[in-house]
Amino acid sequence: MDWTDWHAYLALGFAVLGVVVLVGYGRSLAGVTRAQRSVRVRGRIEEVRAPRNGGSGRGGISVVVSYREPSTGEEVVVTNDGERGETITAAWTGREIGVHYPRGRPHAYRFSDDPEAAGGRGLGWPNTALFLIYVGLVVVASIDWDWPWALIGVCGPWALIGVCYLPGHVRDVRRRRERLAAMADVPGRIVAVLTDVSSDAEGGVSRTVTPVVAFTTREGVDVTAHCGSGVADPAGAYGREVTVHYPQDDPAGFVLDHAARQRSARSDIAVTVVTLVVVTAAAVVGVVLL
Repeated sequence: MDWTDWHAYLALGFAVLGVVVLVGYGRSLAGVTRAQRSVRVRGRIEEVRAPRNGGSGRGGISVVVSYREPSTGEEVVVTNDGERGETITAAWTGREIGVHYPRGRPHAYRFSDDPEAAGGRGLGWPNTALFLIYVGLVVVASIDWDWPWALIGVCGPWALIGVCYLPGHVRDVRRRRERLAAMADVPGRIVAVLTDVSSDAEGGVSRTVTPVVAFTTREGVDVTAHCGSGVADPAGAYGREVTVHYPQDDPAGFVLDHAARQRSARSDIAVTVVTLVVVTAAAVVGVVLL
C-alpha cells in the first residue's frame, strides 16, 4: 500500500465517522436519543443496610430506594443490587438520589448521586467520532507538512480550553476552600473493611481495600459511607475511631484527612497554571518552528 492509498483509506474512515457525527447530532436535535427519552425522577433512600466486614465493596452501600412512576402514580421500591448506574458510596435514610429508566420500564432503573442531574443529550458516540476525526487530521497534517503541526494541533486547543477553563476553576477552588473551612467535625468509626480482588488479562492480581465509616451528624443524621482516602493502613482499620469533617448541607462531601484536603486545594490552582503555561509554550514552539 503506498501513501496515496493510505490517504484514500483515511478519507473513507473520515466519511464513516462523519456519518456517525451527523446521525448522532441529528438524533440529539430531534430529542430521540436514549438519554433524552429516559424518565428522570427523584428517589428516596428508605433503608440503609449495614455492610459486612470483609465483604465486597463493588456494589456500594446496600440501600432500599423508593420513587414514584409519574405516568401511573405507582410507588416503586427497589434496591441497588447489581449494576445500577452510579455506585452509592454515601447513604442515610431520607437522602434523595436521582433515578432514571426507559419510558414505561420503571424496574430497569439506574441511580445517580445527583437528583438534579439532567442526563445529557446522548452525544457520547458522536463526540467520540468527532474527536477521532480531529486526531486523524492532526496526524495527516503532521506527516504531510511537518511535525510542528502535531504541537499546534494537540497543544493549541488544550491551551485555548485551559484559558477558558481557568477563571471558573479558580472560582471552584475558592468555593472548595471556603467549604472546607466551614465543615463541622464529629466522631466516627470504621464499621467494616471491604476487600475486592481482581485479575487482569496478563494474570496479574490486584487487591482493593475500602474502609466504611459510620458517623452521626450534628443534625442527627446517621451516615454510612465508603472512605476513598484519608485512612492510614486501611486493611487494619476495622473498629478504629476517626474524626469526620462534613459540610452541613451535604454529609456525602465528608473528608477524614481535613488538613490534606486543604493543602490540595491550595496547590490546585498552581498546578493548573503551570500545566497551562507548558501547553501554551509547546503550541508557540510549534508555530515558531513552522
